[in-house]
Amino acid sequence: MSRSPLLERYAALDSAAVSDALDQLGMPPGTGGIRPLWGPAAVVGFAVTVGLEPRTGGPAGAHIATTAIETADDDSVIVVDNRGRMDVSCWGGILSLGATVRGVRGVVADGVCRDVAEARELAFPVFSRGAAPVTARGRLQQGSTGEPVRIAGLTVAQGDVVVADETGLAVVPRERAEEVARIATAIAARERLIADEVRAGALLSQAMHDARLAGEPTPEKETAR
Repeated sequence: MSRSPLLERYAALDSAAVSDALDQLGMPPGTGGIRPLWGPAAVVGFAVTVGLEPRTGGPAGAHIATTAIETADDDSVIVVDNRGRMDVSCWGGILSLGATVRGVRGVVADGVCRDVAEARELAFPVFSRGAAPVTARGRLQQGSTGEPVRIAGLTVAQGDVVVADETGLAVVPRERAEEVARIATAIAARERLIADEVRAGALLSQAMHDARLAGEPTPEKETAR
């Protein structure tokens, strides 16, 4: 169980509700293209960021993402910016194992990953643009950790709230996280009510009135008052 009441609130939401709340506040909404690599999965946590870049030579340092994993905890999601590269993996099985040992909730990578079966066996959620077997050794190096990165067009800063599921990815700036959670929770509750009415036989066109979905009073409700 999370030590963070804030993350518990987000765990009850999906990326669509969070995206709608961000949209309502005039902030960048969620994005697609980042999907779970194995099975149905969802992950919510505070971002621990890693920025990668092409290998430029010189002495080899620590393997990419290892320092980030070592500073993470059981409320963390590792966020890896590999600039959308599809030709070389930026996350693999031993990283998944190390992250699991630390209690990390999952990884979100703007790039491709490998060792999918190992992640599945560990039940470790991996979200990325796909899979590729090509090693990062000699091809990638870590450019930053703990600094803002870009994932599928979204800026992610250390400590931001990350919500990833089968629909897509949403990122909430930490300083706005309470506000976004409140609005997203209201949106989810409203949509559950609408779904219940549809199941009970309500006309879809009335139940899904755009104003109602947006949380505004419908003309029928205004007349009733």
